[in-house]
Amino acid sequence: MEKVFGYPEFDDTGEMILTTYDNEYRAMRMDIRVYRMRPGDTRTFGSALEETAILLLSGKVTYTWGGEEQTVSRKDVFTEGPWALHLCRGKEARIAAAQETEILVQRTQNDRDFACRLYAPEDAPWNYSGVGKFGDAARRRVNTIFDHDICPESNMVLGEVLNDMGNWSGYLPHRHPQPEAYFFKFDRPEGFGASFVGDQVFKSVNNSFSAIPGGELHPQAAAPGFRMYTCWMIRHLEGNPWLQTDRCEDERYTWMHDAQF
Repeated sequence: MEKVFGYPEFDDTGEMILTTYDNEYRAMRMDIRVYRMRPGDTRTFGSALEETAILLLSGKVTYTWGGEEQTVSRKDVFTEGPWALHLCRGKEARIAAAQETEILVQRTQNDRDFACRLYAPEDAPWNYSGVGKFGDAARRRVNTIFDHDICPESNMVLGEVLNDMGNWSGYLPHRHPQPEAYFFKFDRPEGFGASFVGDQVFKSVNNSFSAIPGGELHPQAAAPGFRMYTCWMIRHLEGNPWLQTDRCEDERYTWMHDAQF
C-alpha cells in the first residue's frame, strides 16, 4: 500500500523531499520539494519535460526568468499572501535568496507550452469560506494561485488555506478523482492538527504532508490555539481536470447544510 502521510526532514543541502514520481507517494504524479536557503544562496529550476511552480513560503528572493527579474518578500504564510513563479516546460528560473528563505517547488510532466507568469498576492487574494457553516467551525481563508480556469494549459493546481484556530477545512468530508497533496505549517512550533485520508487519520505537524489518492475523503482540522496553513496541490487527470465545481461531498453528512447549530 502506498503511503498517504509523511514527516520529511531537511537534508544537509537544505532540501526536503515530499513526493516524487517513484517514491512511496508516486500516486500524486507530482514531484514536490521544499528548500531552505541562506542569504546569498541561489538555486536554478526548470525542466525540458515538466512544468514547475516555485512558491515563496517565507523570506526574500529575486526571481530571474526569461529575461525578467523581480525581487519579492513574504514575512510568513500567516500574515502575507503568496508569490509564485509558474514555468512551462523548457523554461528555467534562477532563485537568489537575500535572507533566510523557504520555497516550495511543485513539478509535474506536461508537454504543453504556456506563458510563464509570476503570480503576486493581489492575483490570489484570501477569501473567507465556510463562514457561519456548521456552527462556524469550518471558517477558513482560501486562495487559488492557479487552476484550470486560470491556466488551462497546466496539469497542476496550486493554492493555500489558512485555518482559524480549532476549525476544520475540506469540510464537509469530500472527494474528487484527482490526487491531491497537502503541506502543513503551524504558527507555533508545538502546533498540531488532524488530517483524514479515507478512514485513516494522522497527526499533522509543522512541515508534515498528506498524499491523498484520488477518490479518498480528506477533511482536516487544526487544534484549538493554533492556526494551520495548508498548501494544496492537485494533479489533473488526462481529459479530467479538477474544477472548482468538482467537490463531491460524502452524502452521509450533507444534511448539515440545512441544520441549525
